[in-house]
Amino acid sequence: MALEAEAAGAPLGSFLRDFPSALGPGEPLPWSSAGSGAVSEAEAPGALAELARNLLGGRGVSPLLAASLIHAAVDEVLRTDLTEFKKESVERQGEGDEERLTLLDGELLQRCFFNKLRDVCFEWQKQLPPLRSLKRFLLVSIHAIRNTRRKMEDRHVILTEFNQLFGLADDIDRAYFAIFDGHGGVDAANYSATHLHVNVGLHEEIVKNPAEALKCSFRKTDEMFLLKAKRERLRSGTTGVSALIVGNKLHIAWLGDSQVMLVQQGNAVTLMEPHKPEREDERARIEALGGCVTYMDCWRVNGTLAVSRAIGDVCQKPYISGDADGDTFDLTGSEDYLLLACDGFFDAVKPYEVRHGDSYSSFVGGSGILNCVPGQLSYPSALGVAKNCLMYLLAYFKKLLQSSDWKQVRRRTLHCRICCF
Repeated sequence: MALEAEAAGAPLGSFLRDFPSALGPGEPLPWSSAGSGAVSEAEAPGALAELARNLLGGRGVSPLLAASLIHAAVDEVLRTDLTEFKKESVERQGEGDEERLTLLDGELLQRCFFNKLRDVCFEWQKQLPPLRSLKRFLLVSIHAIRNTRRKMEDRHVILTEFNQLFGLADDIDRAYFAIFDGHGGVDAANYSATHLHVNVGLHEEIVKNPAEALKCSFRKTDEMFLLKAKRERLRSGTTGVSALIVGNKLHIAWLGDSQVMLVQQGNAVTLMEPHKPEREDERARIEALGGCVTYMDCWRVNGTLAVSRAIGDVCQKPYISGDADGDTFDLTGSEDYLLLACDGFFDAVKPYEVRHGDSYSSFVGGSGILNCVPGQLSYPSALGVAKNCLMYLLAYFKKLLQSSDWKQVRRRTLHCRICCF
């Protein structure tokens, strides 16, 4: 259904009342200054989009309108001469020589971006451009459990407004989902959740070859984070799995042992093989580079990490590879739901145990109304006794509810997103 101007007018008006004029030099930014450090040109689109997403989402702006506003504002910034925000140049090691990496002043860049965002809101309040809504119904649920770990190091991305965020104006619907399972800190997982989908959306092959765009973006995100890790002495890493739905195609890509599965007519369908050190091909690759795979309570690379591929882990490159694997599948209409989960989920629930009845039936009561929160969707007793942090994301392809039930569902669930897709 089309987004009407009246529905968009209230949040735009509220935004402009709170920010009646552009921010001047020295005026505080409308978000935390913790993220106003230097960024590279490659990091700018993702960093700015994430700031705006949090700001607009906290003000009740619909995801569809927010994504469209963010695209317009980021596009305006990227059209400017970014050298005016140049803060410093640092040396980076290229292949056989040294290159210069330009860093931008994060605070100046963010102030410029916010003013562009405000200008877009001002223009759109007067005349809202057409915003194409999504076509089919999709319900997405996310749940996370820290268990006995001190910190939650897993992150997720749900982006059903992919077209709007990247200005893709064709008639093909796209949606992106990802899970990142961090280790050694949260920096790599946070970074990947901010930048990987942006690298996908801005990839030159996103329209003609989305599978290649998805797979290559893992490598680019890894390279970007390694530069940041060397500058800031970060040591964390993250596995990751992502799914990009383009029309009736499902494209997946992954690094490490996070997994994606498809449940089709009540049967779990394995789509991938996780990257673990004990895999014969992974062991051969690591040993050919001069590394080793040893058993220390589980199989580990060089006696440390229990995964063989990841974003980050600067001290373990190249043994811990940043090259993703990927695959593509047809969506025929017989799919029940898509499951993305970190390894902690599959420590408690075996892949063959993921099936239609245990999740889908508990999701819907006898009246067809959603009767439980996401934490109750799949095997809560098994997941609660796991030691590791875990996160899982469910994307349902079936239309469980009628439109008249949506408001009731939203009141009863805090972690579900219901979209037309």
